Amino acid sequence: MATYILLGTLTEDGAEKIRMHPNWIDEVLQDLAAMGVKVLAQYAVLGPYDIINIVEAPDNRTIVHVSTQLTLRGSIKVITLPAIPIEEFIASLK
Repeated sequence: MATYILLGTLTEDGAEKIRMHPNWIDEVLQDLAAMGVKVLAQYAVLGPYDIINIVEAPDNRTIVHVSTQLTLRGSIKVITLPAIPIEEFIASLK
């Protein structure tokens, strides 16, 4: 499984949804699992992003589907980054 970082920015609708229904985040995590993605870690952060998820997915096609589905819901905008373990990165330089 490949590792990805999902950087999320809540829309106004998403901020209102989280305020009124904080458990919405748990529902999204269940949706991710149903789409074949395992959440390794999740953080609320300050700055240009609101939520960061570190996830594993079987392939790029799966993560594109997940990112698109999350964005189409209108509650969050997602930027997806593939993550390469540092050992693999260093090995690719040799």
